[in-house]
Amino acid sequence: MIAKIKHVGVAVDNLEAAGDFFRKHFQVPVSEREHFGELIFSFTEGEGTSLELLQSTSDEGQIAKFIRKKGQGVHHIAFEVDDIQAELDRLKAEGLQLINEKPYLNAHKELVAFVHPKSTYGVLIELIQARTKE
Repeated sequence: MIAKIKHVGVAVDNLEAAGDFFRKHFQVPVSEREHFGELIFSFTEGEGTSLELLQSTSDEGQIAKFIRKKGQGVHHIAFEVDDIQAELDRLKAEGLQLINEKPYLNAHKELVAFVHPKSTYGVLIELIQARTKE
């Protein structure tokens, strides 16, 4: 079951400048930059839904390719789910095209998977199952 919109991913050319922009104009705190694969990223902090600011560290990275094709801006919407594999199985059975049939761990050790934008009105959808409390 989908619990909530967790974040909206925003592709940017310059993570530091984007963070400064959101701090200055929208008075939202922005987390320290993190690294995962070919990405550096940070989140706006606060209650509820956040923005994930994403910058590629490689000209051939997914975010760099996205920006070349579509420009900076909204890259994906992430939904928090209770059982990611059950959601993937349900969405596939309903005819949606999955990018990932099995979830994988992201930088925060959460399970994630993506649904192809060709089957979601042009919007890349990320599903996230939060870590269980230990």
